[in-house]
Amino acid sequence: MTPPDHFPHFHPLRSALRRSDQDLEFLARDELRAIRLQLDWLKPELIQQAEGIASTIVVFGSSRLPELGQAQKQLHVAQATLAEDPHDADRQRQVKIAQSQVALARYYDEAREFSQLVSSTCQVENRCEYVIVTGGGSGIMEAANRGAHDVGAKSIGLNIALPHEQVPNAYITPSLCFEFRYFALRKMHFLYRATALVAFSGGYGTLDELFETLTLIQTGKVKGVVVVLVGRDFWQQLINWPMLVETGLISAEDLQLFHFAETAQEVWDIILANHSKADPS
Repeated sequence: MTPPDHFPHFHPLRSALRRSDQDLEFLARDELRAIRLQLDWLKPELIQQAEGIASTIVVFGSSRLPELGQAQKQLHVAQATLAEDPHDADRQRQVKIAQSQVALARYYDEAREFSQLVSSTCQVENRCEYVIVTGGGSGIMEAANRGAHDVGAKSIGLNIALPHEQVPNAYITPSLCFEFRYFALRKMHFLYRATALVAFSGGYGTLDELFETLTLIQTGKVKGVVVVLVGRDFWQQLINWPMLVETGLISAEDLQLFHFAETAQEVWDIILANHSKADPS
């Protein structure tokens, strides 16, 4: 298209003639935030409908927790580095962190096994019940997506656009690998089809999603979601649950909003006990 003479500075990428739905610069404006929020909700929702996703189980946990072999390698490197300067406080701290990672690494295997168990049980005869959904990253999230991949089942990854790039793990079902602009819409998708939330050892992100879910259950905004915390020692050391009751900040009944488990089978048994419809028999 040749620009008319009275548009001497015509630029095709910025032209008002460009269709609004094809104008990315226009769609990025502050005034279009409401539209972007709708799109963040609608695209994953329509795709999940098309994929037949009926219900999900959310798995949270640290992106920094590797499987045991990798954790042991990191510990060996940290120990070798410390040996070069045994009095260096930072190197001593890195060894302690690496030792903790080795101790927690078994939960990578538990997350993977749990996903294998659920996915092989509930994704049969073209059903897509209790589909594993994670934040799409590494660590525990990778393990959970990997378990579904191991048994040829679908799993979902809800990635988020961050200032530092988050790369989706390789085990998410490609057609169910999403990236969100807004945390709020991502959070809605986590719980929209959720029947359970399984939380492994994690940091800020895991705690954020866990406490938001517990609050929604406590206030009656969400019903039918079973919360399971994997690793009683970790969670009881991290959070002083009795103190919250003793100081009147929560009620004793609020401690019944979640369960503790140690193994993949225990987690699944708890979910089955609270959702009889999950039993394939």
